[in-house]
Parts: sequence; C-alpha cells; structure tokens
Amino acid sequence: MSVVSKALYKPLSIGTSVIGGLAAGAVFNQIWKRISSEPGKPEPQDLQRSTSEVLIAAALQGLVFGLVRAAVDRAGARGYEAMTHSDPN
Repeated sequence: MSVVSKALYKPLSIGTSVIGGLAAGAVFNQIWKRISSEPGKPEPQDLQRSTSEVLIAAALQGLVFGLVRAAVDRAGARGYEAMTHSDPN
C-alpha cells in the first residue's frame, strides 16, 4: 500500500470503527432488552444483580462488539478495494 493510499484509508478506517462501535452498542442493547427481565445492562459494581447475569452480559457484549467490528471493518476494506483497486492492508 502506498503512502497516499494509506493516508486515504486511515480516515475511512477510523470512521467505520466509530460507526461499528455505535452499531454494536445498539445491537447489544436490543439483544439484552429481549433476554433480560431487568432494565438496562448490569454493571459489575451493581451488587443487586447476580454475578452470573453480570458475566453473561459482559461476554455477550464482547461477542457482539467483536462480531460487529469485524463485519464493519471488513465491509470498509472491501469498499475501499472496490473504489481504489488496491488492498488496504
């Protein structure tokens, strides 16, 4: 990847990462709302919620974040490749 190409891809990568993070948060909130009887994601310091509920929420949030981030980053790289005909890596 040339220096110019890298300079063009960096802002695209940052933008897609931000969008991916927002999308992942929204997806997680929708999933958690459907599977939990309690409102809102349990925080680790909230001792009124069970340990298993807190750990399950954290694991699910990590899974969703990783999956959405990979999908968005991949789509951004494919889009960049389609527009410039060069590998963004």
